[in-house]
Amino acid sequence: MRGLVDKRAIVTGGGGAIGRAICRRLAEEGCRIGVFDKNEASAKETAALVVKGGGRAVAIVVDISDHAAVEAAVERSEAAIGPTDILVNNAGWDRVGYFLDTEPALWRDIIAVNLWGPLHMHHAVLKRMAARGHGRVVNIASDAGRVGSSGEGVYSACKGGIIAFSKTLARELADKRININVVCPGPTETPLLESFVEESPSGQKIYEALKRAIPFRRLGQPEDIPGIVAFLASDDAGFITGQVISVSGGLTMHG
Repeated sequence: MRGLVDKRAIVTGGGGAIGRAICRRLAEEGCRIGVFDKNEASAKETAALVVKGGGRAVAIVVDISDHAAVEAAVERSEAAIGPTDILVNNAGWDRVGYFLDTEPALWRDIIAVNLWGPLHMHHAVLKRMAARGHGRVVNIASDAGRVGSSGEGVYSACKGGIIAFSKTLARELADKRININVVCPGPTETPLLESFVEESPSGQKIYEALKRAIPFRRLGQPEDIPGIVAFLASDDAGFITGQVISVSGGLTMHG
């Protein structure tokens, strides 16, 4: 894709399944990668895979729910690979449970990662992008934020908030030539989904029902996500901003 060679990208949650796939794809397109993750071993493993594939990456250990830590992490990343051209807010976490069965402590944990974390990342990175007059942001939300998802009330609220926030910033920062778009994965085979299937008494039943509901008759794979991310980060998407794209095998279809 055009315009990705030698661009500097930060990917949060870069040690996870989807984040790792995004890091590797962007590196294949020629980007230098700042792998942001709370788990040091996972971040280093992703960075090592990028380097093994001929790319350049640095592992940055950071808790994105901490604003000061995010500011320091962005400084470290830019010192290592250069000013950030691309931000991919991918980090996410959830614990499935019906809202009335959960407590505020869990809500706070979910909000800290899925809403506060991206807000911190935007604030730290976009003020730098705005000063330079260019940048690309791809926010990984979820179809749960578009159509809801039983057992994921607070998570859905966070992802819906990120969608609305992205559209607002796309308007506010268009004159700075910063493109901000959203990718919404549908049900995807990740460790988070696997833990739900294993821990929930009805997990396997729900898993099979999801497969039947998806027109392609399968759940998403982490490798299904990076292509659209790379496109939205590239010069090929230079006139696209404020858009929301589902990658769900047709489970959700929006006009």
